[in-house]
Amino acid sequence: MEEVLDKKEISEEVDRLIEEMAQDPLVEAQEKERVAQDKYLRLFAEFENYRTRSAREQLEIINTANGKLLLKLSEVKDNFERAFAEENRGGDWAAFEKGIKLIQEQFNGILTEFGLETINPAGESFDPNLHEAIMNQASESIPEGNVVQVFQKGYKIKNKLLKTAKVIVSSGKG
Repeated sequence: MEEVLDKKEISEEVDRLIEEMAQDPLVEAQEKERVAQDKYLRLFAEFENYRTRSAREQLEIINTANGKLLLKLSEVKDNFERAFAEENRGGDWAAFEKGIKLIQEQFNGILTEFGLETINPAGESFDPNLHEAIMNQASESIPEGNVVQVFQKGYKIKNKLLKTAKVIVSSGKG
């Protein structure tokens, strides 16, 4: 016949089994693994949230900086539009030239303000990190390996090269 257990006996049996499981090294290791896995997943999710937030903040900083630059450049654009407006086509070329030079100075000032540096290496020693040699040319006055002529200026921003200067390099006396 089947043995019927009362509530007290069932409770004691459950407690005994729980105690037995708690002493089982496999169960203990599985519990530790579950806790470690949970910590890993939480940390991974937290890191992903941090990465997303950082990328969003970095994009916002770039957009703010671009906004400041574009605002300044819009002033240059406005000045160009005024210079080429119909009412300014009177034919006073000296005044027109002076106005265009002022706009160029304004434009160059903005670029400098935002960190753009010009690489104009005329007469300097050729540096392949900053210059791109487009040809060699014999020169009586400029030593071999120095820049004879700058074909196109280069640019860098805060010591980061944006564009190499295209140069003609002296091959020495011909």
